[in-house]
Amino acid sequence: MSLQSVKAFFQQLELNLPIIELDVSTATVALAAEAHGVEPGQIAKTLAFRLNDDRVLLVVAKGDARIDHKKFKDEFGKGKMLGLDEVVEMTGHPVGGVCPFGLAQALPVYLDVSLQIYDEVIPAAGSVNSAVRISPELMLKITQGQWVDVCQSAA
Repeated sequence: MSLQSVKAFFQQLELNLPIIELDVSTATVALAAEAHGVEPGQIAKTLAFRLNDDRVLLVVAKGDARIDHKKFKDEFGKGKMLGLDEVVEMTGHPVGGVCPFGLAQALPVYLDVSLQIYDEVIPAAGSVNSAVRISPELMLKITQGQWVDVCQSAA
């Protein structure tokens, strides 16, 4: 179970990060923002991409950010988002609960600089009604991620 893999991941790292489990779906940025009482940008969405060289990677960005295709191509080369079934297969998490923790297999994690405006962000925690509150810096550290700039700039 995906939520269990996230709990096991935190336990393995000896992190005392409480997982928030709600009675309502937080499967979309809008639903998650409403349920957690934050602006949509503070929801950290995890997007999965397959590059043309067949590598798969995750990009975590603020909830209201959009991928800038030119920046993405400059950083990683050409790629496309994974389909629903592939997301589950590669991450072990259902769509709407995808996060960079407790993955089914090791995948490189990239955090978009758009997250840096927040002291705390709220990514999913492996299910469509769970999340965790975490600083972008701690998320970067525990996922062994890297900062990238692949989202559109705010207008």
